[in-house]
Amino acid sequence: MRVFVTGATGFVGTAVVEDLIRAGHQVLGLARSDAGAEALKAAGAAVHRGSLEDLESLRSGAAQSDGVIHTAFNHDFSKFQANCDADRKAIETLGDTLAGSGRPLVVTSGLLLLAAGRAATEEDVPPPVSAAYPRSSEATGIAQLAKGVPVAVVRLPQVHDRRKMGLVSYAIAIAKQKGVSAYVGDGKNRWSAAHLLDAAPVYRLALEKAAANGNAKDKEIARYHAVGEEGVAMRDIAEAIGKGLKIPVKSISPEEAGAHFGFLGFFVGFDGPASSALTQQWLGWKPTQVRLLTDLEHARDFEA
Repeated sequence: MRVFVTGATGFVGTAVVEDLIRAGHQVLGLARSDAGAEALKAAGAAVHRGSLEDLESLRSGAAQSDGVIHTAFNHDFSKFQANCDADRKAIETLGDTLAGSGRPLVVTSGLLLLAAGRAATEEDVPPPVSAAYPRSSEATGIAQLAKGVPVAVVRLPQVHDRRKMGLVSYAIAIAKQKGVSAYVGDGKNRWSAAHLLDAAPVYRLALEKAAANGNAKDKEIARYHAVGEEGVAMRDIAEAIGKGLKIPVKSISPEEAGAHFGFLGFFVGFDGPASSALTQQWLGWKPTQVRLLTDLEHARDFEA
């Protein structure tokens, strides 16, 4: 397949591009900058210049391809609502371009707010889109089914290698700034996680399965969890950060979380484990890479 990948030069997207090429697919990667274009060429991908906000570039890229994997998202949480709106418009544009063709679309969503106090499964639905939960990638993906687009969603946990670790990287930066590594309450709340090299193949396998399903009118969206670890306790994460930065570790109250963590305070006390048992069964996928705390022992963010 010739696959158009948005976010192709990003953290997750780069690994997705490499995995697709290793599996024998051709990749057309979206690139905003000259540096991004050169990185795609070096990886063996074709370059499509444009951006998430340039809807015409998205139309053109999707029109040239047998399927689309949408990994792009702006993670500037100071303008989260605007970034969610841009994501929605991008998915709608990609869906309009693929409408009625049977060509698949894979979109990206998150896991942390799906279920409280238990492991979220692929059968859980996200909360309704609202001011409190503005990310609508999954809901927008579902809307594309009516256009005859086979749609799959890959839900990501804290994706990590030694360079980046999802929200954990923000926790490291805050700990550096504050001089203390904190967790909320008893720190037993959990975040699910996956190594980057485990998460990337889930996109390819989801795309291949959606393509095999063909025209998707009246079908349900396929949901997959790219989860390698069901839950890592926040106290363990905080202690690993404290050890890596050689700073104290302490518990703070839920009332203190907002002031201490800023935007991260909304997430840091949430218990959000997630299972990938159904994804492993449906896609024949199995995570094999190192765990989050292992990468955290050697995080690049700890270097001077």
